Amino acid sequence: MKKWYDEEYEFTVEVTGYLHGDHTERYCRNGEEPGDKYTCTYGCPVNQNGYGICSKTMMMLYPLMEAVRSGGDLENLGGDSKYSKTIVCPDGCMIFKLTAKPLGNANFHKGKFWDYPDETAKE
Repeated sequence: MKKWYDEEYEFTVEVTGYLHGDHTERYCRNGEEPGDKYTCTYGCPVNQNGYGICSKTMMMLYPLMEAVRSGGDLENLGGDSKYSKTIVCPDGCMIFKLTAKPLGNANFHKGKFWDYPDETAKE
């Protein structure tokens, strides 16, 4: 992989608790536990051990991350602040908090970092 674009945001996803119960075994298939933290910019969030976040939870996180990247305010989607929102995983097991941190880099599209790969798009 050759990451060439410095992203606009860094995202942190922290497991803040269990929706029900008090242990992960036979409850959370991915083994999430309160205190686990995942980080990413554009790729999927990974923890300090290199393990990825639950794929079902990522389906919920991705639209929220795109909303932030598009200049949106997560409070308009029930968030805790402009750059944070608490969600429950699709299985109803774990509680996660997504937090975005602006990095001060240009937006991918407005900064014209995208080149069309062929001649189908002419100005």
